[in-house]
Amino acid sequence: MLGYVFRKVFHTAFVALGVVTLAFAALRLSGDPAATMLPGDASVEELVALRHQLGLDRPLWLQYVQFLGGALTGDFGTSFRHQQPALPLVLERLPATLELAGAALALAVALALPLGILAAVHRGRLLDVLAMAFAVVGQATPYFWMGIMLILVVSVELGWLPTSGRGGLERLILPTVTLGTHFAASLARLTRTSMLEVLGQQFVTTARAKGLSERSVVLAHALKNAAVPVVTLIGLQFGTLLGGAVVTETIFAWPGVGRLAVQSVFVRDYPVVQAGVFVLALTFVAINLLVDLLYGVLDPRIRRE
Repeated sequence: MLGYVFRKVFHTAFVALGVVTLAFAALRLSGDPAATMLPGDASVEELVALRHQLGLDRPLWLQYVQFLGGALTGDFGTSFRHQQPALPLVLERLPATLELAGAALALAVALALPLGILAAVHRGRLLDVLAMAFAVVGQATPYFWMGIMLILVVSVELGWLPTSGRGGLERLILPTVTLGTHFAASLARLTRTSMLEVLGQQFVTTARAKGLSERSVVLAHALKNAAVPVVTLIGLQFGTLLGGAVVTETIFAWPGVGRLAVQSVFVRDYPVVQAGVFVLALTFVAINLLVDLLYGVLDPRIRRE
């Protein structure tokens, strides 16, 4: 088991290195941040001096080596815009992003699991049709459209909830629904499919033949055996929630890592974007590591293998 954990941690570090390397390369192709920091009438001498101050006049390979050396110690440099260390600036916004993603995940699981189970148990009936209709519509609805519609209807027309910001439960509801509905749709479909496969197996028929109640058969026997693909999707889609939070945080002015990253991309604030990508990538691979370890709890055969 320790060897398995060690391999997964090594893969996690390798993935994080690959992600920040791609972010480093993509940012250098986006343009010169010094040009956005100076007024339009700045002289060439001022531009050259600022590029030298920021270290942008050094060879690209040297910038990359210095970037990796600093990243290994948690030093991503100083923000061009905020004049603060980049990593603490990102970590300061991380709780807001995790709060939003966690609330969306909780909403999706609370909505999708019962819906998927009931659709599988009542296959072909009205409840199944309605559940799958919700799944199709939810998956086809983009985050940005859902967020804008909720703001227009719930906040502007009805005046029930605030349009933006963070500060209380009333400000968390709309962004949570925006993120959670899309995820709930795909999770409900997978839960239904997994449950249908398990409900048709021999051990479920045996459990019913023993006189167990239908609730016990579905929840205690079928659901546990159908949980592995469901848990896999939850782990993978958590990264999608973090990615979707970038759009949702921008729409609702939620002060998280995603909104900070978008603002930093516009002004080409290299250190902040690189630190933000690193933190989000590390969070995503850490969640997937926990999911991999959870497989052994749900299915002992995986642990033995």
